[in-house]
Amino acid sequence: MPVVTRHRPEVTLKRLFLDSNGRVRNGWWILIFAALMFASRFVYTPVSRALQGWGASQEALEPLRFVFLLLVTWICVRLRKEPLSSIGFVLNARWARELGVGSLLGLTTAVLAVAMIWAVGGVRLELDPARSFGLLAYGLYIFLFVALFEETLFRGFVFQRLIAGAGVWVAQLALGLLFASSHWGNPDMQGSTMVWATIELFLGAVLLGLAYLRTRSLAMPVGIHLGWNWAQGYLLGFDVSGFAHAGWFHPQLLDRPQWVTGGSFGPEASIFAVVVDVLLIVLLWRWKGSAASARSTTLGDAA
Repeated sequence: MPVVTRHRPEVTLKRLFLDSNGRVRNGWWILIFAALMFASRFVYTPVSRALQGWGASQEALEPLRFVFLLLVTWICVRLRKEPLSSIGFVLNARWARELGVGSLLGLTTAVLAVAMIWAVGGVRLELDPARSFGLLAYGLYIFLFVALFEETLFRGFVFQRLIAGAGVWVAQLALGLLFASSHWGNPDMQGSTMVWATIELFLGAVLLGLAYLRTRSLAMPVGIHLGWNWAQGYLLGFDVSGFAHAGWFHPQLLDRPQWVTGGSFGPEASIFAVVVDVLLIVLLWRWKGSAASARSTTLGDAA
């Protein structure tokens, strides 16, 4: 007679929560992170309102979202008995260098996309009479904290737990779709604009994820995100993901289809933004990664 192996209920339950090394499974860590993020809203809202009541401006509160997200991330990594540096925050010379390189890449690709729109007669650029260096500096401040928040959220703890639990491709696809869909409620996200913007935002998420994978640091993704947004908005004066910004230049969109110019959503809804995303993905794909990284990987590596 065949031998029937019976699993004790406690053993089966243990396998549900713990992996073969006795550590909490990555899926449960993602749920813990999500639960802490949800709970943090009950603290963030009264703190934000109290600071505004004491006279803090909306601009002064820009770092607050990132601070709360960083706190939730820190709690999760401490529960795992890991340092905060494990998710890609190591504030040293290499981190600063990769932040700078990423910012230059983001700025260059944004200018390249706009140059393509201009070359096909999609936009005319005029200097904005109200331009100032103070406005450029203000834009760096605003978009730095936008980039820190979004990269920590989309390329930080959750992304890395997905890589460890399900592999690189699953993490890239899942977070790419989540990143793109998180913009669906933005102004002017409709019709053909929604199609092209979703494609561009998904590809943008993939290239930002690839920048993390090549460096195992959040510095380059933050830099690319910062440079791209800042160049679009406060330098060239375009709308960024549907939100208007006054820049050094004042663009005048000409009589071309929205899929060429991006329309009122901004260059991210243009086919040329998709083109430069693909170019940067190829560039990062061919790059072997940071020589200083002990854990650099390729997009096809399983984690």
